[in-house]
Amino acid sequence: MVRDFSLDTSLFPDELALLLDLMRNDRDNTGNAEAAAAADGFDWDRFYSLVRHHRLYPALYGKLHTMAEDGTVKAAIPRQWIQALRSDYQSNTFQMLKLSAEMEQLSKLFAESGIKSLVLKGPVLAADLYGDISKRTCGDLDVLVPIDRLEQAEKLLEEMGYVKDDYIETVLNDWKWRHHHITFFHLRKGMKIEVHWRLNPGPGKEPDFHALWERKRLSAITHHPVYYLGREDLFLFLVSHGARHGWSRLRWLTDIDRIARQEMDWARLLRLLDAYGYVHVGAQALILASQLLHTPVPPELKSITEDRHARRLAQDALYYIRQMINLHGETIPEDVAKYHKRHLFTLMSLQQKVLFILSFFHPYPEDAKTLALPKRLHVLYFPLRPFLWLWRKTKKQPLSQGGT
Repeated sequence: MVRDFSLDTSLFPDELALLLDLMRNDRDNTGNAEAAAAADGFDWDRFYSLVRHHRLYPALYGKLHTMAEDGTVKAAIPRQWIQALRSDYQSNTFQMLKLSAEMEQLSKLFAESGIKSLVLKGPVLAADLYGDISKRTCGDLDVLVPIDRLEQAEKLLEEMGYVKDDYIETVLNDWKWRHHHITFFHLRKGMKIEVHWRLNPGPGKEPDFHALWERKRLSAITHHPVYYLGREDLFLFLVSHGARHGWSRLRWLTDIDRIARQEMDWARLLRLLDAYGYVHVGAQALILASQLLHTPVPPELKSITEDRHARRLAQDALYYIRQMINLHGETIPEDVAKYHKRHLFTLMSLQQKVLFILSFFHPYPEDAKTLALPKRLHVLYFPLRPFLWLWRKTKKQPLSQGGT
């Protein structure tokens, strides 16, 4: 564990504390379940809701099933929740098998069309980190392709019956760095695919596709070759993705626990984190995993977990975990949205903050909506942007001051 520092988990409910305890891999947790069941006010309904929210039922089901069958703790866990988790586990297994088949078909189609692709998460991640595709949840497929092959990939998906969710609005090609993926749905199959051209939304530096491809790995779970990120690149992607979502699902933190226990070139990883401004984000992930899941911190990375900023970021992330916050909902409470906006800024390195502030001077789609100009004159949005922004603010002001 990270020494000389302890996260303040005093606001964690008992149900969350037990869930974290059960997810740890360093000791037997049987007695803790018995104690929880005997405690006054322990809410198994809430416990089950937490398991589902954090998407931990595949990994947890085996543990709870074994504990429930043990004569000494048979009464500790209500049988209806074991049965509910078994149903969730089985449904997830079928889902992962479907995703595996679709992933293989898509990789084969892209390869035959000359498109290099890297699967970012999904079944390959479950197999790599948990040794079994059924032990991790996944709702969609995330595939990274070179940006110059994006249009070709889109046409191939449409030929497969996928429909593009055309939600991205852009002016002067700002989509290339403000966004990082486009989403496709297949209504008959019930499949969702996110095609990435970046690992994370910009602005900010990250490894280019060529570098990632050079360090790729081959998955062993399909007949046709399916490639995914090298281990150090995967660690960088997982910590940046989890941090961007506030670690609001513990599934992402258990991923860090698993990958941190694998063999890795830690010196190379540290160079990657430093090169792309993610040292403090990597440290945040390791602090959270160490404190909450008892993940061993590699000796080569212990120094970065002693950074004050990284420790503050780790403490701030507990806001999301303890409240079961869903950042993927259609609506996000205003207080959560404000907190998340501030937290995202604190996650940025100095260079990322500078680029982020400078990005406000680049025209937004809203500018084109405020004042429609012919495409050949779109460059005028650069000098006009401050005035268009001020115009929108003054138009909104009366609404915010409206009477009751």
